[in-house]
Amino acid sequence: MIDVDLNLLRALDALLRERSVTGAARRVGLSTSAMSRTLSRLRSTIGDPLLVPAGRDMVATPHAEAIADEVHRLAAAVSEVLSPPPALDLGRVQRDVAIRANDAFVLLHAARLSAAISATAPGLRLRFVPKPDKNIQALRDADVDLDIGVVGGEAAELRGRILFRDRFVGAVRRGHALLGPDPVAVGDYAACEHVVASRHARFTGPVDEALALLGLTRMVRLVVPTYQAVLAVVAASDLVGLVPRSFCGPAPDDRIALFDLPVATPSIAVALTWHPRMDADPLHQWLRATIFRLFRA
Repeated sequence: MIDVDLNLLRALDALLRERSVTGAARRVGLSTSAMSRTLSRLRSTIGDPLLVPAGRDMVATPHAEAIADEVHRLAAAVSEVLSPPPALDLGRVQRDVAIRANDAFVLLHAARLSAAISATAPGLRLRFVPKPDKNIQALRDADVDLDIGVVGGEAAELRGRILFRDRFVGAVRRGHALLGPDPVAVGDYAACEHVVASRHARFTGPVDEALALLGLTRMVRLVVPTYQAVLAVVAASDLVGLVPRSFCGPAPDDRIALFDLPVATPSIAVALTWHPRMDADPLHQWLRATIFRLFRA
């Protein structure tokens, strides 16, 4: 490709529209002498006189006449490309956004998030997609716009912000023998049989590590893939479940009672994550701010 100074395109457009060095200089904010030098560069670059004197005026050559409309179109296109994006008009936006989140988040928050979005941006549609793992390639490839989930070992290139912090609690059916007027004792808790959720089908986790420090172990009788399945099993059996407190919403199922764990486990940080390519996108910025505002409320 030839080395082209885009300022020449803007100057050429002004010269062909004004048919005057002085008028073109005024249009682009140059001195008359600077525009005269630019015209000389254009003549040398294009190989055509472009504008020639005709009495007190200047007239365009046939080649200049032939390219005038295309030069104006290109100058306008370059100006548009090199300008900041237009102001965001949420009422006129027509766009789909893909959010990757687990079933728990969708069950608890999708409805209120959709209502908040549609109230301001009715043409913005949300598409929640499954989250089988924490692979970030979908964010890199723009298959997913936002990821919501537990903070993990994501790549340093990603941007993120914590939405809320959660904690694990125990779950049993109402009337379970573990429940009583006093807090659940760690010995009684360890003596029960348990059901846990694990995406990787693991029988042990943070609770087992905490119990081991006390010289205790528990029997994990059943491993299921989701917390929703944990609650379903708990409601229909004597197994003791483990779920994030937020998964049960403001109040648990009437069939289920929650209790504080008798051992300490790490808190859970749930974050909103995106790729830096979306940092400056006005609609993406507004959507992130809306989600943060919902969780602060």
